[in-house]
Amino acid sequence: MNSGQSIFESLGESKIQALVKEFYEQVKQTPDLRKLYPEKDLSAAEERLYLFLIHVFGGPHTYLEKRGHPMLRRRHFQWTIDGEMRNLWLNCMFRAMDSIEMDTNIREAMMSYFIKVANHMINKE
Repeated sequence: MNSGQSIFESLGESKIQALVKEFYEQVKQTPDLRKLYPEKDLSAAEERLYLFLIHVFGGPHTYLEKRGHPMLRRRHFQWTIDGEMRNLWLNCMFRAMDSIEMDTNIREAMMSYFIKVANHMINKE
């Protein structure tokens, strides 16, 4: 990764989209996470995560235009998120990341970001 490039510029939209698609494939195979999505079709959730990730990783701000400030903790407060749920989510995301070819520095930066955010989302001990 070029130090002047964002994660979005380094990966590109197609890899971020593939990451999100694979993440939700992992969610489908994780019953405790899957039950958090009452919709049968996860395409709306995929779209939201995709737009969010391209935004936070340095791409277009379409997420902000469509949904406003992310307010992640507030948007997710309706669900109980404890350490176990955090780990399930991270495991799905890390398995999805394993399916995408990327530079080690990008992988480490993304993992660091996801761990930080997942820790922030915990709302129950």
